Amino acid sequence: MKIDGRCHCGSITYEAEVDPDKVAICHCTDCQILSGSAFRTVVPAAKEGFRLHGQPKIYVKTAESGAKRAQAFCPDCGTPIYSSAVGDAPVFFIRVGTTRQRAQLPPKSQVWFRSALDWVTDLSSVAQSARQESLAPLGRPLE
Repeated sequence: MKIDGRCHCGSITYEAEVDPDKVAICHCTDCQILSGSAFRTVVPAAKEGFRLHGQPKIYVKTAESGAKRAQAFCPDCGTPIYSSAVGDAPVFFIRVGTTRQRAQLPPKSQVWFRSALDWVTDLSSVAQSARQESLAPLGRPLE
């Protein structure tokens, strides 16, 4: 499947060829912190099928295994774009939220589930709103 995407401000764009059956959610605590959310959703793209336009900033983190991982994000707006091995990476794990086709990329697997937050597995009882509206407990609009 051909996808394309960008950071929030548009400084970084990309095109990629991905297999939609390889979309995964990662629940590891590093992904929770680095995404600022409960998990991160990724899809791998081989180096040959990934074209990046713009210059991301790279942060290198050390995983629990000791492996070093490059975290690429926009230096202007901070949007996480992908992660990869450090150096000449053969695969880039694109952040699904940055793809224009994100609705067509539902996850097929979950990893590091031992770190999943308990409330993530069932959000059916959480209040829903079609757009940004004020939430009574917060007393102001979400930002």
